[in-house]
Amino acid sequence: MIKKIEHIGIAVKNLESSNDLFKKLFGAAHYKVEAVESEGVSTSFFMLGETKIELLQATNESSSIAKFIDKKGEGIHHIAYAVDNIKEEMERLRGEGFDLIHTEPKDGADNKRICFLHPKSTNGVLVELCEEKTKL
Repeated sequence: MIKKIEHIGIAVKNLESSNDLFKKLFGAAHYKVEAVESEGVSTSFFMLGETKIELLQATNESSSIAKFIDKKGEGIHHIAYAVDNIKEEMERLRGEGFDLIHTEPKDGADNKRICFLHPKSTNGVLVELCEEKTKL
């Protein structure tokens, strides 16, 4: 079951200048920068109350963020929702008729396992499911 908004992802051209911009906007600095090589992005996270804002910069021209910015420009890319069991939630949503971009969860930023739902099945919104990885 979906528990809450985990974060909102924003596609940016330049992570460094965007970190400065959002630091001014939020009145607080980002708390983490992380590369996700499998997705071709560098990320930066800000905490606002219980919700995070994730800035995403493409690290190569074939990444989904580069393609998104080329097509739509900078801006909101996705909304991520926290779930307790990502595989169960993927199966439930598939059964409800949603199209999943991934058939299996994959590693994402910020110690998460992730999966995206295709925006064609969610009224044009790219939805990400996030499950906290268990700590060893």
